[in-house]
Amino acid sequence: MKNYYFTIAVVLAAALAMVFPQPFTELNGFQMKQLIVPLLQVIMFGMGATMSWRDFVNVVKMPKAVFVGLICQFTIMPFVGYGLATAFGFPPEIAAGIILIGCSPSGLASNVMSYIAKANVALSITITTLATLLSPLMTPALMKLLAGQFIEVSFLTMMWDIVKMVLLPVLAGLVLNQILGEKGDWLKRLLPIVSMAGIAMIIMVVTAAGRASLMQMGVLMVVAVVLHNCLGYVFGYWAARLMGLDEQSCRTVSLEVGLQNAGIASGLALKLGKFATMGLAAALFGPLMNFTGSILANWWGKKPVLD
Repeated sequence: MKNYYFTIAVVLAAALAMVFPQPFTELNGFQMKQLIVPLLQVIMFGMGATMSWRDFVNVVKMPKAVFVGLICQFTIMPFVGYGLATAFGFPPEIAAGIILIGCSPSGLASNVMSYIAKANVALSITITTLATLLSPLMTPALMKLLAGQFIEVSFLTMMWDIVKMVLLPVLAGLVLNQILGEKGDWLKRLLPIVSMAGIAMIIMVVTAAGRASLMQMGVLMVVAVVLHNCLGYVFGYWAARLMGLDEQSCRTVSLEVGLQNAGIASGLALKLGKFATMGLAAALFGPLMNFTGSILANWWGKKPVLD
């Protein structure tokens, strides 16, 4: 059951916010959505603090797998998101939110799921790291291309927002890790717990804020998000297969593509002033991807890696 602990916590957090939204919307006059960006920065700092320069050696060791993973990351989910948003005919801001979750980089959950799935964990960490570092350029560019017809997208403004929310905290954590070295082992053990608590809190706040829109959109929104997530797994796996990657790497790419960083999408929706509408897809995607990802990872974990 330990492989499902994080999933259970995330699903319970979302359910709690749906049933009791008020404490996660406003508390003693304080707007809880103001916590999103600081929490995301803490999570990104934690990611950087568990990294070292040695993690980038994998780019040289397996350049093809890294390249395939990054190409799949920034093509499959954005275009699948655009196709679903168009096909379902959602209102502009809801549609833009679906595309936004697709244009975000992969999240930390993919590294955990890769470990459970007996996939290539080193490759997973490398793709997540590089996709995160590339997100200040790739996410605004893809949003401008695919979501520009639904909402106004400023490339430079979004890029700077991602730099502040993601890139600078990651680099700060990386530098601190290099300075502390082995003396920082206690911090490396603490930060993953803090990050998981931060992810759960973000999901609660975003779910509570988007509750009204979710109740209105209903089943169609859930179907679109589940399709987006699951098609990411399927297309990611088979794209890697067609490119000649081994089974472990194919599993990794599948999870990297299907598991997105919903926190970044939530933070950007907040910065755009469309938290309750554009943030809705992220509110659904976070809990659902952990549920489906855990099932897929545990299923793969029980299957032998033939090659």
